[in-house]
Amino acid sequence: MKYSHISVSETGLRRYENEDSFGVFELEDGLLTVLCDGLGGNKAGEVASSLSVETIYNSFTRSDKPDYMERIKDAIITANKMIIEESSSTPAFKGMATTVEVLFLNSSTAYWGHIGDSRIYKLMNNKIKQLTKDHSLVQRLLDEGYLTLKEAENHPNKNIIMKALGDTYDVEADISKVKLNPKEKIKFFVCSDGVTCVVSDEELQEMISDKDSDLTAKKLSKLIQDRGAPDNYTFVLITRNE
Repeated sequence: MKYSHISVSETGLRRYENEDSFGVFELEDGLLTVLCDGLGGNKAGEVASSLSVETIYNSFTRSDKPDYMERIKDAIITANKMIIEESSSTPAFKGMATTVEVLFLNSSTAYWGHIGDSRIYKLMNNKIKQLTKDHSLVQRLLDEGYLTLKEAENHPNKNIIMKALGDTYDVEADISKVKLNPKEKIKFFVCSDGVTCVVSDEELQEMISDKDSDLTAKKLSKLIQDRGAPDNYTFVLITRNE
């Protein structure tokens, strides 16, 4: 099975620079996608996100471990260490951090790692499912019953995250996998919160279900822009080819 992909990364209308970074890498054994949303001033967010993408790619591809979940876990740990060391040695980068999404797809399985509030979705039979769970204040309040789904959608503190790559040496990523049915049509969607802060899951489902990925990317970008694009936005749409 092979995968095709299309990606968009743009600076938000209220931002001066894009601190999102991503990479989509076609490897011999599958497709690796890494997406990060950087945090920190003085371009530190951009440094954290780009360093994370580069480090995770290098670690994953150089590993000889047969277990891809272990590769993802090791790569994220390595990137976390690199960010903390760079932050400690360069005063301008002190406190920098980033969200991280790692998705590796081969013919039979999807493997992923996640920290922060960027997201990975799976679309199967035109039904969308969020694979990751936000490490955010709003998600915690929702889990503990202090907020309803409706209140969570419009909460003023939606941008506060509780966990990020670069926070601490012992940060733990959510790591998981799912088997893929070769007979079912499947798409994956990886994005920063600049997408999900203005576009609902229902809207994503409708747009991603379109067979024309190029048109989907254009429509989604226009919708985000029309709604003010308050944050930088990056997304990767991946389609499994028959």
